[in-house]
Amino acid sequence: MSETLLVACPRCHTLNRAPREKLAGGASGKCGKCGAALFDGHPVTLSAANFEPHAVESDIPLLVDFWAPWCGPCRAMAPQFERAAGALEPAVRLAKLNTDEEQALASQFGIRGIPTMILFSHGREVARQSGLMDAASIQRWVASAVGQ
Repeated sequence: MSETLLVACPRCHTLNRAPREKLAGGASGKCGKCGAALFDGHPVTLSAANFEPHAVESDIPLLVDFWAPWCGPCRAMAPQFERAAGALEPAVRLAKLNTDEEQALASQFGIRGIPTMILFSHGREVARQSGLMDAASIQRWVASAVGQ
């Protein structure tokens, strides 16, 4: 019997079961509730309301970019983060969290400067990196943090 992983839908944030071997083969699958693709190569927008399904309950590691719209380096990194999402999914889910809109979450994780990326696994911080990075550097950093 194949092992199944819990994966949060990027649209409705419902937890779905997905076979590990299908995800390892690059298949996305669809949400059982809303029908959206479980992985679409784009970062998920996080808020306090949907943070837990992705960061704590999902079996997929989550890389969160803590950013703000007024931050020049954050805006410069946005397309690089988007490219990294296309390359890293479905092994890792990428998400963005606006620190101006979600100040409590930013404070909870001790965000002092942006952009800051935190890699989570089952709600636990695995790695943290601050500063502007290009897509290739993000991919290398994540691979070293998750042991790939």
